[in-house]
Amino acid sequence: MGTALVTGVTGQLGFYVAEQLAARGENVWGVVRQSTVGRLAGDISLPYKPITGDLLDEYSLLSILEETRPDRIFNFGAQSVIPASWTQPILTAQYTALGVVRLLEAVRRAVPHCRVLQAGSSELFAEAEGSPQDEEFPIRPLNPYGIAKSFAFHTVRAYRRHYGQFATNAIFFTNESLRRTADFVFRKVTRGVAEIVAGKRTQISLGNLDTIRDWGYAPEYAALSVALLDLDRPDDFVVATGEGHTVRDLVSQAFALVDLDWQKYVQVDTGLVRPSEQVPIVGNSAKLARAIGAAPRVKFGEVLRILLAHDLRSLGCAVPFDSPSA
Repeated sequence: MGTALVTGVTGQLGFYVAEQLAARGENVWGVVRQSTVGRLAGDISLPYKPITGDLLDEYSLLSILEETRPDRIFNFGAQSVIPASWTQPILTAQYTALGVVRLLEAVRRAVPHCRVLQAGSSELFAEAEGSPQDEEFPIRPLNPYGIAKSFAFHTVRAYRRHYGQFATNAIFFTNESLRRTADFVFRKVTRGVAEIVAGKRTQISLGNLDTIRDWGYAPEYAALSVALLDLDRPDDFVVATGEGHTVRDLVSQAFALVDLDWQKYVQVDTGLVRPSEQVPIVGNSAKLARAIGAAPRVKFGEVLRILLAHDLRSLGCAVPFDSPSA
Protein backbone atom coordinates (compact mmCIF):
# COMPACT_ATOMS: atom_id res chain seq x y z
CA MET A 1 0.00 0.00 0.00
CA GLY A 2 1.43 3.36 -1.05
CA THR A 3 1.30 6.65 0.80
CA ALA A 4 0.12 9.83 -0.91
CA LEU A 5 0.08 13.46 0.17
CA VAL A 6 -2.42 15.89 -1.36
CA THR A 7 -2.27 19.67 -1.03
CA GLY A 8 -5.36 21.72 -1.85
CA VAL A 9 -7.30 18.71 -0.60
CA THR A 10 -10.36 20.75 0.40
CA GLY A 11 -10.77 21.92 -3.21
CA GLN A 12 -12.38 19.88 -5.95
CA LEU A 13 -9.49 18.19 -7.75
CA GLY A 14 -7.54 17.57 -4.55
CA PHE A 15 -10.54 16.00 -2.84
CA TYR A 16 -11.37 13.72 -5.77
CA VAL A 17 -7.75 12.57 -6.07
CA ALA A 18 -7.72 11.75 -2.34
CA GLU A 19 -11.03 9.92 -2.68
CA GLN A 20 -9.83 7.83 -5.62
CA LEU A 21 -6.49 7.01 -4.02
CA ALA A 22 -8.23 5.92 -0.81
CA ALA A 23 -10.61 3.75 -2.83
CA ARG A 24 -7.67 1.80 -4.24
CA GLY A 25 -6.21 1.24 -0.80
CA GLU A 26 -3.62 4.01 -0.55
CA ASN A 27 -2.76 5.74 2.72
CA VAL A 28 -3.76 9.36 1.99
CA TRP A 29 -2.75 12.49 3.88
CA GLY A 30 -4.34 15.85 3.12
CA VAL A 31 -2.54 19.09 3.92
CA VAL A 32 -4.87 21.61 5.57
CA ARG A 33 -4.35 24.90 7.32
CA GLN A 34 -4.55 25.15 11.09
CA SER A 35 -7.82 27.07 10.81
CA THR A 36 -9.38 24.14 8.93
CA VAL A 37 -8.40 21.36 11.32
CA GLY A 38 -11.17 22.06 13.84
CA ARG A 39 -13.84 22.01 11.14
CA LEU A 40 -12.65 18.62 9.89
CA ALA A 41 -12.05 17.04 13.30
CA GLY A 42 -14.10 13.91 13.85
CA ASP A 43 -15.30 13.66 10.25
CA ILE A 44 -14.85 9.94 9.59
CA SER A 45 -16.17 10.27 6.03
CA LEU A 46 -13.06 12.07 4.80
CA PRO A 47 -10.99 10.05 2.30
CA TYR A 48 -7.79 11.45 3.80
CA LYS A 49 -6.12 12.09 7.13
CA PRO A 50 -5.76 15.84 7.72
CA ILE A 51 -2.31 17.11 8.55
CA THR A 52 -1.53 20.75 9.31
CA GLY A 53 0.77 22.59 6.95
CA ASP A 54 1.07 25.56 4.65
CA LEU A 55 2.72 26.21 1.29
CA LEU A 56 3.92 29.51 2.76
CA ASP A 57 5.98 27.68 5.38
CA GLU A 58 8.86 25.56 4.08
CA TYR A 59 9.59 24.18 7.55
CA SER A 60 6.06 22.84 7.97
CA LEU A 61 6.33 21.15 4.56
CA LEU A 62 9.62 19.53 5.48
CA SER A 63 8.16 18.35 8.78
CA ILE A 64 5.12 16.87 7.02
CA LEU A 65 7.26 14.95 4.54
CA GLU A 66 9.50 13.60 7.28
CA GLU A 67 6.44 12.42 9.21
CA THR A 68 4.38 10.95 6.38
CA ARG A 69 7.14 9.72 4.00
CA PRO A 70 4.89 9.83 0.92
CA ASP A 71 5.80 8.16 -2.35
CA ARG A 72 3.43 10.44 -4.27
CA ILE A 73 2.49 14.08 -3.87
CA PHE A 74 -0.34 15.83 -5.72
CA ASN A 75 0.00 19.61 -5.45
CA PHE A 76 -3.34 21.35 -5.99
CA GLY A 77 -2.67 24.07 -3.43
CA ALA A 78 -3.01 27.56 -4.92
CA GLN A 79 -4.87 30.84 -4.79
CA SER A 80 -6.94 30.03 -7.87
CA VAL A 81 -9.63 32.73 -8.14
CA ILE A 82 -8.47 34.93 -11.01
CA PRO A 83 -10.16 38.21 -9.96
CA ALA A 84 -8.63 37.74 -6.49
CA SER A 85 -5.21 37.34 -8.09
CA TRP A 86 -5.43 40.99 -9.16
CA THR A 87 -6.37 42.22 -5.68
CA GLN A 88 -3.89 39.85 -3.97
CA PRO A 89 -1.08 39.41 -6.49
CA ILE A 90 1.68 38.94 -3.90
CA LEU A 91 -0.26 36.32 -1.96
CA THR A 92 -1.08 34.58 -5.24
CA ALA A 93 2.61 34.48 -6.14
CA GLN A 94 3.57 33.22 -2.69
CA TYR A 95 1.12 30.30 -2.76
CA THR A 96 0.88 29.45 -6.44
CA ALA A 97 4.47 30.09 -7.54
CA LEU A 98 6.88 30.08 -4.60
CA GLY A 99 4.86 27.40 -2.83
CA VAL A 100 6.00 24.99 -5.55
CA VAL A 101 9.65 25.85 -4.92
CA ARG A 102 9.18 25.25 -1.20
CA LEU A 103 7.50 21.93 -1.87
CA LEU A 104 10.09 20.66 -4.35
CA GLU A 105 12.93 21.71 -2.06
CA ALA A 106 11.31 19.83 0.81
CA VAL A 107 10.89 16.77 -1.42
CA ARG A 108 14.51 16.98 -2.50
CA ARG A 109 15.69 16.98 1.11
CA ALA A 110 13.25 14.57 2.77
CA VAL A 111 11.85 12.16 0.14
CA PRO A 112 13.95 12.53 -3.04
CA HIS A 113 12.39 9.48 -4.73
CA CYS A 114 8.83 10.76 -4.22
CA ARG A 115 6.78 11.37 -7.36
CA VAL A 116 5.18 14.83 -7.67
CA LEU A 117 2.29 16.04 -9.80
CA GLN A 118 1.95 19.80 -10.16
CA ALA A 119 -1.44 21.15 -11.20
CA GLY A 120 -1.09 23.61 -14.06
CA SER A 121 -3.71 25.74 -15.75
CA SER A 122 -4.96 26.71 -19.20
CA GLU A 123 -4.26 30.30 -18.07
CA LEU A 124 -0.72 29.56 -19.26
CA PHE A 125 -2.08 29.99 -22.80
CA ALA A 126 -4.24 33.08 -22.28
CA GLU A 127 -2.48 34.96 -25.08
CA ALA A 128 -2.03 31.99 -27.40
CA GLU A 129 -1.91 32.67 -31.11
CA GLY A 130 -3.56 29.42 -32.13
CA SER A 131 -6.02 26.79 -30.94
CA PRO A 132 -6.19 24.10 -29.69
CA GLN A 133 -3.21 24.45 -27.38
CA ASP A 134 -0.85 21.59 -26.59
CA GLU A 135 2.35 21.15 -24.58
CA GLU A 136 4.50 22.82 -27.26
CA PHE A 137 2.60 26.13 -27.26
CA PRO A 138 4.46 29.18 -25.91
CA ILE A 139 3.56 30.09 -22.31
CA ARG A 140 1.90 33.52 -22.41
CA PRO A 141 -0.26 34.27 -19.33
CA LEU A 142 -2.21 37.50 -18.85
CA ASN A 143 -3.02 37.67 -15.12
CA PRO A 144 -1.15 37.18 -11.81
CA TYR A 145 -2.60 33.70 -11.36
CA GLY A 146 -1.45 32.60 -14.81
CA ILE A 147 1.96 34.19 -14.25
CA ALA A 148 2.34 32.30 -10.97
CA LYS A 149 1.31 29.05 -12.66
CA SER A 150 3.88 29.75 -15.38
CA PHE A 151 6.59 30.10 -12.73
CA ALA A 152 5.47 26.81 -11.19
CA PHE A 153 5.43 25.05 -14.56
CA HIS A 154 8.99 26.08 -15.41
CA THR A 155 10.18 25.31 -11.87
CA VAL A 156 8.92 21.73 -12.17
CA ARG A 157 10.70 21.32 -15.51
CA ALA A 158 13.92 22.76 -14.09
CA TYR A 159 13.91 20.52 -11.01
CA ARG A 160 13.12 17.52 -13.19
CA ARG A 161 16.11 18.20 -15.42
CA HIS A 162 18.59 19.47 -12.83
CA TYR A 163 17.88 17.09 -9.95
CA GLY A 164 16.26 14.20 -11.79
CA GLN A 165 13.07 14.56 -9.74
CA PHE A 166 9.99 12.67 -10.85
CA ALA A 167 7.94 15.85 -11.32
CA THR A 168 5.06 16.00 -13.80
CA ASN A 169 3.13 19.06 -14.96
CA ALA A 170 -0.57 18.39 -15.59
CA ILE A 171 -1.94 21.42 -17.45
CA PHE A 172 -5.60 21.27 -16.51
CA PHE A 173 -8.07 23.15 -18.64
CA THR A 174 -11.22 24.31 -16.88
CA ASN A 175 -13.05 21.55 -15.03
CA GLU A 176 -16.20 21.47 -12.95
CA SER A 177 -17.92 19.32 -10.35
CA LEU A 178 -20.41 19.35 -7.50
CA ARG A 179 -17.60 20.64 -5.28
CA ARG A 180 -17.15 23.78 -7.38
CA THR A 181 -18.40 26.99 -5.78
CA ALA A 182 -20.44 29.75 -7.40
CA ASP A 183 -17.27 31.89 -7.53
CA PHE A 184 -16.71 30.15 -10.87
CA VAL A 185 -18.96 30.89 -13.82
CA PHE A 186 -20.17 27.35 -14.62
CA ARG A 187 -21.53 26.70 -11.14
CA LYS A 188 -22.73 30.29 -10.89
CA VAL A 189 -24.93 29.59 -13.90
CA THR A 190 -26.26 26.17 -12.84
CA ARG A 191 -26.98 27.35 -9.31
CA GLY A 192 -28.53 30.56 -10.62
CA VAL A 193 -30.82 28.71 -13.03
CA ALA A 194 -31.95 26.39 -10.24
CA GLU A 195 -32.70 29.34 -7.97
CA ILE A 196 -34.70 31.04 -10.72
CA VAL A 197 -36.76 27.86 -11.21
CA ALA A 198 -37.25 27.69 -7.43
CA GLY A 199 -38.41 31.33 -7.34
CA LYS A 200 -35.49 32.46 -5.20
CA ARG A 201 -34.05 34.97 -7.68
CA THR A 202 -34.94 36.69 -10.94
CA GLN A 203 -31.67 37.15 -12.80
CA ILE A 204 -28.01 36.17 -13.14
CA SER A 205 -25.28 38.78 -13.64
CA LEU A 206 -22.37 37.67 -15.82
CA GLY A 207 -19.38 39.14 -17.61
CA ASN A 208 -18.32 38.52 -21.20
CA LEU A 209 -20.68 36.02 -22.81
CA ASP A 210 -18.32 35.39 -25.72
CA THR A 211 -15.47 33.98 -23.62
CA ILE A 212 -14.68 30.42 -24.76
CA ARG A 213 -13.62 27.67 -22.38
CA ASP A 214 -12.84 23.96 -22.58
CA TRP A 215 -14.98 22.59 -19.73
CA GLY A 216 -14.33 19.08 -18.39
CA TYR A 217 -15.37 17.03 -15.36
CA ALA A 218 -13.17 17.22 -12.25
CA PRO A 219 -13.63 13.60 -11.02
CA GLU A 220 -12.45 12.35 -14.40
CA TYR A 221 -9.48 14.76 -14.37
CA ALA A 222 -8.61 13.45 -10.91
CA ALA A 223 -8.47 9.88 -12.24
CA LEU A 224 -6.19 11.03 -15.06
CA SER A 225 -3.97 12.76 -12.48
CA VAL A 226 -3.51 9.49 -10.62
CA ALA A 227 -2.72 7.69 -13.88
CA LEU A 228 -0.01 10.22 -14.75
CA LEU A 229 1.95 9.34 -11.62
CA ASP A 230 1.63 5.65 -12.51
CA LEU A 231 3.74 6.25 -15.64
CA ASP A 232 7.37 5.21 -15.82
CA ARG A 233 8.61 8.72 -16.57
CA PRO A 234 7.56 12.28 -15.70
CA ASP A 235 6.58 14.76 -18.40
CA ASP A 236 4.22 17.64 -19.21
CA PHE A 237 0.63 16.90 -20.25
CA VAL A 238 -2.38 18.93 -21.32
CA VAL A 239 -5.62 17.61 -19.78
CA ALA A 240 -8.62 18.90 -21.75
CA THR A 241 -11.72 17.75 -23.63
CA GLY A 242 -10.83 19.42 -26.92
CA GLU A 243 -14.24 21.14 -27.08
CA GLY A 244 -14.74 24.87 -26.74
CA HIS A 245 -17.98 26.54 -25.65
CA THR A 246 -18.85 30.15 -24.94
CA VAL A 247 -20.48 31.41 -21.77
CA ARG A 248 -23.42 32.22 -24.05
CA ASP A 249 -23.59 28.50 -24.95
CA LEU A 250 -23.58 27.70 -21.25
CA VAL A 251 -26.47 29.98 -20.31
CA SER A 252 -28.56 29.24 -23.40
CA GLN A 253 -28.29 25.47 -22.95
CA ALA A 254 -28.79 25.61 -19.19
CA PHE A 255 -32.00 27.63 -19.49
CA ALA A 256 -33.18 25.51 -22.43
CA LEU A 257 -32.96 22.42 -20.20
CA VAL A 258 -35.59 23.97 -17.91
CA ASP A 259 -37.59 25.41 -20.85
CA LEU A 260 -36.82 29.08 -20.14
CA ASP A 261 -35.57 31.88 -22.42
CA TRP A 262 -32.15 32.83 -21.06
CA GLN A 263 -32.32 36.38 -22.46
CA LYS A 264 -35.07 37.22 -19.95
CA TYR A 265 -32.88 36.33 -16.98
CA VAL A 266 -29.23 37.08 -17.85
CA GLN A 267 -27.76 40.53 -17.33
CA VAL A 268 -24.26 41.53 -18.44
CA ASP A 269 -22.46 43.37 -15.65
CA THR A 270 -19.67 45.49 -17.14
CA GLY A 271 -17.84 45.25 -13.82
CA LEU A 272 -17.44 41.50 -14.39
CA VAL A 273 -16.28 41.74 -18.00
CA ARG A 274 -12.75 40.61 -18.76
CA PRO A 275 -11.35 40.90 -22.27
CA SER A 276 -11.78 37.75 -24.34
CA GLU A 277 -8.70 35.90 -25.49
CA GLN A 278 -7.61 36.29 -29.10
CA VAL A 279 -8.27 32.61 -29.80
CA PRO A 280 -10.37 29.91 -28.11
CA ILE A 281 -8.72 28.45 -25.01
CA VAL A 282 -9.19 24.80 -25.95
CA GLY A 283 -6.76 21.98 -25.18
CA ASN A 284 -5.31 19.13 -27.21
CA SER A 285 -4.87 16.00 -25.06
CA ALA A 286 -3.36 13.79 -27.77
CA LYS A 287 -0.09 13.37 -25.84
CA LEU A 288 -2.02 12.34 -22.71
CA ALA A 289 -4.02 9.77 -24.70
CA ARG A 290 -0.85 8.28 -26.17
CA ALA A 291 0.82 8.06 -22.76
CA ILE A 292 -1.94 6.50 -20.66
CA GLY A 293 -4.38 5.24 -23.27
CA ALA A 294 -7.16 7.51 -22.03
CA ALA A 295 -8.36 11.09 -22.38
CA PRO A 296 -11.33 13.08 -21.04
CA ARG A 297 -14.65 11.64 -22.21
CA VAL A 298 -17.16 13.58 -20.09
CA LYS A 299 -17.87 16.64 -22.20
CA PHE A 300 -19.65 19.97 -21.76
CA GLY A 301 -23.26 18.79 -22.21
CA GLU A 302 -22.92 15.95 -19.72
CA VAL A 303 -21.18 18.13 -17.14
CA LEU A 304 -23.98 20.69 -17.47
CA ARG A 305 -26.68 18.08 -16.87
CA ILE A 306 -24.89 16.63 -13.84
CA LEU A 307 -24.49 19.98 -12.10
CA LEU A 308 -27.85 21.49 -13.05
CA ALA A 309 -29.75 18.35 -12.00
CA HIS A 310 -27.99 18.39 -8.63
CA ASP A 311 -28.71 22.07 -8.06
CA LEU A 312 -32.38 21.66 -8.98
CA ARG A 313 -32.80 18.69 -6.64
CA SER A 314 -31.03 20.49 -3.80
CA LEU A 315 -33.73 23.18 -3.98
CA GLY A 316 -36.60 20.70 -4.18
CA CYS A 317 -37.25 21.24 -7.89
CA ALA A 318 -38.13 18.58 -10.44
CA VAL A 319 -35.47 17.73 -13.03
CA PRO A 320 -37.16 17.96 -16.48
CA PHE A 321 -34.35 16.21 -18.40
CA ASP A 322 -32.34 13.03 -18.26
CA SER A 323 -29.20 13.45 -16.21
CA PRO A 324 -26.21 11.16 -15.75
CA SER A 325 -25.17 10.24 -12.25
CA ALA A 326 -22.46 12.32 -10.62
